[in-house]
Amino acid sequence: MYRCLVVIIILVSALPALSQDHTLGFYLDQALHNSPLLKDYQAQVAAAAFDSAIIRAGYGLQVTGSSVNTYAPVIRGYGYDNAISNGGNFSTLVGAGKTFISKKNLDTRFETLRLQNQGLNNTAKISEQDLKRNVTSQYITTFGDWQQLTFNRETFALLQKEDTLLKDLTERNVYRQTDYLAFLVTMKQQRLQLRQLEIQFRNDYGTLNELCGIIDTIAVALEDPGVRLQSLPGIDSSIFSRQYQLDSLKLRNSRSLIDLNYKPKLSAFADAGHSTTYTYQAYKNFGTSFGFSLTVPIYDGRQRKMQYSKIDIAERTRNAYKDFFIRQYNQQIARLFQQLHATEELIGQINEQVRYSGTLITLNGKLMGTGDAKIADYILALSNYLNAKNLLTQNNITRLQIINQLNYWNR
Repeated sequence: MYRCLVVIIILVSALPALSQDHTLGFYLDQALHNSPLLKDYQAQVAAAAFDSAIIRAGYGLQVTGSSVNTYAPVIRGYGYDNAISNGGNFSTLVGAGKTFISKKNLDTRFETLRLQNQGLNNTAKISEQDLKRNVTSQYITTFGDWQQLTFNRETFALLQKEDTLLKDLTERNVYRQTDYLAFLVTMKQQRLQLRQLEIQFRNDYGTLNELCGIIDTIAVALEDPGVRLQSLPGIDSSIFSRQYQLDSLKLRNSRSLIDLNYKPKLSAFADAGHSTTYTYQAYKNFGTSFGFSLTVPIYDGRQRKMQYSKIDIAERTRNAYKDFFIRQYNQQIARLFQQLHATEELIGQINEQVRYSGTLITLNGKLMGTGDAKIADYILALSNYLNAKNLLTQNNITRLQIINQLNYWNR
């Protein structure tokens, strides 16, 4: 008995969690968790963390081992001149070298990595916004299907109720047979519409699951998405504008990297080991050598200036893209707000039409019960109500879609 009570308590406590499985938040979480693209960006960012360590190691002490062994025989007077080949050369060496680099040089190369990582993070954020927008849009569409399906089911149930009454009145010759048949045609048409809406809902629900990476073929009721208009940041502080800022910093960093190529380079090297021809006292041919090299650029055919020119062209191109993006952004935001205000105004007018149509259906329904209303008038009132109600649902969904498009730019 105690165990059964525990199981019941667990199941009851789990009900609130289960009821949340079909909210917009649930589908967004699933989409973000299952997205291979976002996982790819996360992996790239994690891998990039090793790049700075690789650069440090590359400019640290490098130790290598090498062994070169050649033999040049002279057979019956034929062969390489011993004065050149020494009959052979046998060496086994361990070499060490290091390139000296200034802190400014190292910081510039680290800045390259930092900008690359920031670019990856920003691109990942934009991809996340894209995914959220697409999932939210599909959720709103599917929720609209569910609303229309629910409303049409209620309407069909009302028609079935009226059918029982009208059939009885027709049998008592209150209404003509042709009037009743016109009502039956309307009810059958509503049944076909209901079936079509069920198919549409299941298809859109399946698409929603596919977007989120969810394996589930059972379509269930969706909760209201609860989409609210969020405040939009200044365009200069958004992640979409941040990409152009990072591109500018990358071009500036590229100019610094070009300058580094024209700085003197100092390297030191040393080796130790055994190198001999085995022709004379090979056991004494263990030794070492060391030295340094200095490279100073003098003239390269004005390549530095040409590389600067390429960067200047890239900067002008970046500015052109940024200016166009800002104009396009401002135009799109203005258009979306205009559509939102117009849609909200239309929704208010449709709500009024729905109230009038609903009242007319109620009155005609009561009058038909006494045979004082025409079936044709009831069908007309019902048709007007259905059209108004469906139009209201469509515009409510349109309103949510517009808000979703605006919220896309809120990061």
